[in-house]
Amino acid sequence: MSYQYDERIDGALATHDKSTIVAQLQSLIPDLQLLHEQEELRPFECDGLAAYRTTPMLVALPDQVAQVQALLRFAHERRIPVVARGAGTGLSGGALPLEKGILLVMARFNRILDVNAEAGTARVQPGVRNLAISQAAAPFGLYYAPDPSSQIACSIGGNVAENSGGVHCLKYGLTVNNILKLEIVTIDGECVTLGSDALDAPGFDFLALFTGSEGMLGIVTEVTVKLLTRPQSAKVLLASFDDVEKAGAAVAQIIGAGVIPGGLEMMDKLAIRATEDFIHAGYPVDAEAMLLCEVDGVESDVHEDAQRVEDLLRAAGATDIRVAKDEAERQRFWAGRKNAFPAVGRISPDYYCMDGTIPRRELPGVLKSIEAISSEYGLQVANVFHAGDGNMHPLILFDANVPGQTERAEAVGAKILELCVAVGGTITGEHGVGREKINQMCVQFNPDELGFFRALKAAFDPLGLLNPGKNVPTLHRCAEFGAMHVHHGALPFPELERF
Repeated sequence: MSYQYDERIDGALATHDKSTIVAQLQSLIPDLQLLHEQEELRPFECDGLAAYRTTPMLVALPDQVAQVQALLRFAHERRIPVVARGAGTGLSGGALPLEKGILLVMARFNRILDVNAEAGTARVQPGVRNLAISQAAAPFGLYYAPDPSSQIACSIGGNVAENSGGVHCLKYGLTVNNILKLEIVTIDGECVTLGSDALDAPGFDFLALFTGSEGMLGIVTEVTVKLLTRPQSAKVLLASFDDVEKAGAAVAQIIGAGVIPGGLEMMDKLAIRATEDFIHAGYPVDAEAMLLCEVDGVESDVHEDAQRVEDLLRAAGATDIRVAKDEAERQRFWAGRKNAFPAVGRISPDYYCMDGTIPRRELPGVLKSIEAISSEYGLQVANVFHAGDGNMHPLILFDANVPGQTERAEAVGAKILELCVAVGGTITGEHGVGREKINQMCVQFNPDELGFFRALKAAFDPLGLLNPGKNVPTLHRCAEFGAMHVHHGALPFPELERF
């Protein structure tokens, strides 16, 4: 699938000659590395959502803030769109480049500038890997709490752009709950500080606004994150169920009893079997579903909470409950969950990862509906959940080499997202909207709300040059999507306009 920038989005893009732009940038910023030959650009044609691919006009690889400022001023003056990219692990097409735009890759901003153990903070550049922050803080008994499954590779700048979470976000929050300050550069090259080193900052909460804005408002050049003390003790319980709806109901019962686990994850039979074959974590391959529940804190509280959770799981119908016998087994349990995506990739030529969020009470019914959608379209779905906060990651299995399967997979994903909205949820929890879910924004929000989002973007980026065509759809696009929806009676992904 090819993604083309539509000039109707904002009218900002003029016709530019690539060789002229490259020559001007090389003269203006001689120490900035630019990639512009076709073979150099290929590795940057998509992010983790490989279904959409576009070769950028050129790629810029800055390593200094002054270079970012100069590049953005240049783009602003000439009305050239700019898409920011971190590690390229995003799953919604948010870093998908533009054929007539500049791809600004921040991977060389990869230094940990300071770890302040007394303050419980770290200052890092946006290209620093998520896991590297915890590794740097470990000698002080500290760590960075948000832990996406891709934490070994994803960058903190990308985490800010998407407001990433992870398996422990139920208790410790998303990225927005774990950062204090951002240094950003606006489209006209101005350096701006959002937030502060204190717990709060005066004025409007632009830090929260910027977190999750998917590169549409500015470019992150530095992040100050909160560091937490490692819990004194942690226990993981693995519960097996003979019915996926029972497992879903158990999640609500645990939270309803007042227990807030450090992590509460769910996997169905297909995901369990794929993961066990890959990681050998000791998962129950005969179970229809399983829950991983971790409680942490001081030893006495952990022992009490673990017993309460075990009692609740048995009452909810768990057929077997195991408590990790030591730290090594605890790590294996979590390694299996964090490798669920690549594990599923071993059993299917392709898979499409969704990212809807629903109220916990709706889990049983939504799981039943997903099963029905799967049967209707003849495609298997492996379900992996951040069950505690209702963030679903259904993995739709398909083969792109079989005619029609890609379109069916997209239709299944769109129906799942619509289902999330129908039960009071949202179309994304941590992967962002990007290109992937831009049609479903028309389902989630009404025209007035979308107009407000566009006004916010215009306040930071009046010409619409930063990551255009992503996240917030135009009224024209929503009108066409609505017409198609009514005409076909279903989400018509294949027929929709491609930018």
